[in-house]
Amino acid sequence: MSPHNIRPMVKLPYGFELPSQFLRLRELDLMKLEPWDVLTDDRILNVAKRLADMYPARSLVPFARRQDNDDIACWDGGDSVKVHVIHIFTSPGHEQRKLFPTFYDWLRAAVEDFIDFDT
Repeated sequence: MSPHNIRPMVKLPYGFELPSQFLRLRELDLMKLEPWDVLTDDRILNVAKRLADMYPARSLVPFARRQDNDDIACWDGGDSVKVHVIHIFTSPGHEQRKLFPTFYDWLRAAVEDFIDFDT
């Protein structure tokens, strides 16, 4: 099945589409990149609800969670290009940890985290 034919099982913000690069990652079943876990649809819903409660001014779509801290990789609003790393459990306005220009920039950093985590 082509990654373009995979439909998410979660409600996304109006006009938002999951990037084809992310769908390809899921198609290849690359769900664990220690210390990052790519979220399943159920976990996306749970984390998205928590983020919406904590940061109501933002429209965050999570896709990965870091195991060793409270960082969440997500898209914000209708922008499915830039990846925001949010540190949950901080007060609004202080949650942004990192910003990656593209999904592949985040993925490269996640692979580096995997290498560092393994050593």
